[in-house]
Order: sequence, then structure tokens, then C-alpha cells
Amino acid sequence: MHHDLVLIVDFGSQVTQLIARRVREAGVYCEIHPYGKADAAFERLNPKAVIFSGGPASVPEAGSPRAPESIFAAGVPILAICYGQQTLCAQLGGRVESGHAAEFGRADVEIVDACALFDGVWEKGRRYPVWMSHGDRVTRLPEGFRVYAVSENAPYAVAADERRRYYTTMFHPEVVHTPDGARLIANFLHKVAGLAGDWTMAAFREEEIRRIRARVGAARVLCGLSGGVDSAVAAVLIHEAIGDQLTCVFVDHGLLREGEAEEVVNLFRGHFNIPLVHVDAADTFVGALAGLDDPEAKRKTIGRLFIDAFEAEARRIASDGKGPVEFLAQGTLYPDVIESVSFTGGPSVTIKSHHNVGGLPERMRMKLVEPLRELFKDEVRALGRELGLPAAFVGRHPFPGPGLAIRCPGGVTREKLDILRKADAVYLDEIRKAGLYDKIWQAFAVLLPVRTVGVMGDGRTYDSVVALRAVTSVDGMTADFYPYDMSFLANTATRIVNEVKGVNRVVYDVTSKPPGTIEWE
Repeated sequence: MHHDLVLIVDFGSQVTQLIARRVREAGVYCEIHPYGKADAAFERLNPKAVIFSGGPASVPEAGSPRAPESIFAAGVPILAICYGQQTLCAQLGGRVESGHAAEFGRADVEIVDACALFDGVWEKGRRYPVWMSHGDRVTRLPEGFRVYAVSENAPYAVAADERRRYYTTMFHPEVVHTPDGARLIANFLHKVAGLAGDWTMAAFREEEIRRIRARVGAARVLCGLSGGVDSAVAAVLIHEAIGDQLTCVFVDHGLLREGEAEEVVNLFRGHFNIPLVHVDAADTFVGALAGLDDPEAKRKTIGRLFIDAFEAEARRIASDGKGPVEFLAQGTLYPDVIESVSFTGGPSVTIKSHHNVGGLPERMRMKLVEPLRELFKDEVRALGRELGLPAAFVGRHPFPGPGLAIRCPGGVTREKLDILRKADAVYLDEIRKAGLYDKIWQAFAVLLPVRTVGVMGDGRTYDSVVALRAVTSVDGMTADFYPYDMSFLANTATRIVNEVKGVNRVVYDVTSKPPGTIEWE
């Protein structure tokens, strides 16, 4: 690649990849490397600028993570965020202390002086909203640094040494809860570091196709289709790279929404003419989930059954005598990865597991191809449009591989799935009729594991409760509930109760998803 490159040193923050997202939005290529391997990455990549992420550790504690000294010695521009600010200041002769008032969540910063980071964004003397997440604080700046913004509990909310091009923020500019954060990061990239904005989704497409060809060679690849956007985009991208070496396998596990199986089959066999195997495994999946209550157990069971199905199809495909299937392709995204494993292998914690994260079982002699592993959902959609997928398909709401199984708390049965599938279809139909589908990032119904007494007409009922969920998001890492008006909720609830046998009550969930927290489901 021939792009300006930024190295992001990951200190274990759950939202480190959001920094990469903002950098890519500014048209600059970047790579994330954990702090323990950042020295080697810095030497190998020769980046034009470096960004230090936040992290959960405490700088005053012995053994807490530090940035490589080679980065400071190289004289490249640095943007240090939260924990990154603290370790940078400590390593350059400042002081960081614990025991002061913490700041978690929304806060305001007051701009006390102008600097290049604020150019065209923030003005001296005014206050702006940001997102804080810190317990420790810098109490003495290194020599050469000046303070440019303060908050109630962060006297050095922004501090910089403009001569050395070191800029630090106590808040997180990468999250959407800091409204101007993306512009601040863009200022660092373009106005401080002087980087060109020449990395685009078209460039990613070309470079990823080359990487796929180099990794796969002449081998055969099986791609597991889940019915969602991610695996579909991965399949089309891989097919563009290696053509008929790819066979797609769509495992219909009986946990899909109404009409989704038919839509996937028609898209791949009709629109793209990609070889597709349709496996009807509903009985196997639903039967295995019948007695499971824990959502993690459900995910793991579904993941195991997917692997079994893919392994069986790989053997069948290889029986044609043209060679074995050596690779399994998946539509894994970065939010799947960051919520499932510790990227640094250190302080960041596992939030939840995903059925397609964690590698393949040893018995399965196949290697993984995951071309979307470093992308967010909206970037995958942009890539889908670049690849020519239909707009209606690219714009579909996210639907997880475990499907309705984790929206059906308790043991899964066909009766419960039928109720949930019908209620979900009514809900989405109302959203589309109201013209809200494209304004909402994800909407779905949940069949709660409770029953309530109700009166319908002249009769008494004892039936199930359905919960409705709708959120707005950009990247899938943070989310806020969608503020429906009451008339919409009333109409939708009335339709569900009237049209879906077995439901007599509907509720709406208004839980938000701040950075780094588990999804409602």
C-alpha cells in the first residue's frame, strides 16, 4: 500500500477501534497494535503519526502499560487520549495521581486558548460537550506543555506541546458522544501531521482482493452465509477475488426472520450467480436449543452446529475429486471481535462471545478468511455498495448469526419462534409504513419469558409478552433508543395483539448502550 499510515497504540480500551474508524473517515489508513507489540510495529510500519488509545489501567500502579520510548525519540506527531494522555505525561516528566474526583459520561470542556487541534471547530472562551471516562488525572504537565481546555474534574482536559506536535485529551474524541470529536481527530491528521486523505473504500476493496488472492492462492474456499449483510458482503468480495474457487453455504437454521431464507437464496443465485448450497438444518438447530436458557450457551451451541454443517459440506464438495476445501470464510466484524476477546491480551475485558469469533476447532483442518474483521457495520455497507449489492439489502438492519434464538429467552421451541417471527414481521412492517426504517439502526421484537393475564373482548387471556427494541447507532459500539411517538407504539402494539395469536401485551425497551457495554439482547 502507498498511503500515509497512522499507528494506533492500543492500551486496552473497548473503543480503540473507534479511533481507527475516525481516522479512516478522514481518509487516512491506520493499523492498531497492542502496546506490548507497538515498538516492533512502529519500526516496521514507519508511521507518519501515532495515536495512543485509552485503557482501564492506572498509570500510578506498578507495571501499568507504557508507550515505547522509540516513538518519542522519532519525533512523529502524537495524539494521546485519556490513559494515553496520562502515560505520555508520566513518561515525559509530568505527574499522574489517583484519588481525585472521577468523570464518567458527559461533561463540558471550556476552551482557554486556541491551538491547531481546535482550528475551525472550537473557539476560545466557549464550552463544548465531550465524553469523559477517567478516574486518575494528570496533576503536573511535562516541560513544554500548555493547557488549552479544562473541565470540572480535569484541569488538563486538553494539553499540548505544539512545538513537538504532541496533543493530549482527557476525554474521548472517538465516540459519538463527543459531537465534534471526529473533526478534532481530522485536524490532528491533516493540519498537525499533514497527512493526505487518500484511503477510501474503493482502495480497501482493491487491497483486500489482493490480500485474499495472496492468502488463498489456488485453494478452494467455503463461505458461511448467515442471511445478514456482513457475510453477504464478504462472499461477494471473496468471489470477486477468486471466482469459482468459492462455494457459499447457507445454513437455514430455522431462526431467521420471515422470508429471509428466500431472499438470500434469490440474491446469490439470481443477482450474483455465485455457487450456493442451501442446507435445511432447522430441525437440528431448534432441537439442540430446546432445553437451553443461557444466551451464551445458545451462542456456543449455534456456533458448534454451524461448524458441523460447514464441515459436512466441505467433505461433500471435496468428494468431486478437485481438491479439498482449505479455507472457511466468515463475515466477522470488529464489533464482534472487540466484544468477544481482549485485543491486547491484557487489561481489556470480554463483554460477550459471538458464535463466529475465536477460531476453528482443531479437528477442522481449515483456515479462516475474514476480510471484514477490521470494519464497522457502516463501513461494510459502504463496501457492499462499492461491490454492487442491492441498496435494500445493504441497508438492512443487523441480524445476528444466532438469530431469533437469543431474542427468545429460555428454551427455544417452534411455537415460540412462530410467535416471535410473526410479531417481529408486524413490527418491521409498521416501521416501514411509517418511513422510519432507514432512520433506525436496528429494530427487533423479543418474546419475553413471562405470561400475563389480559382481557380481549369478552374473554380472559393468559398469554405472552413481546418487547420491542429500536436503537440508533453508527458503528454498533454505542447506541441510543429510538424515540417513537406514542401513536406509533399504540398502533404497533394493537396490531401485534390482534394479529399474533399467543400475545396479549407489548412493551417498549428504552435502554441505551454507552461505549463498551453489552447489548440489550
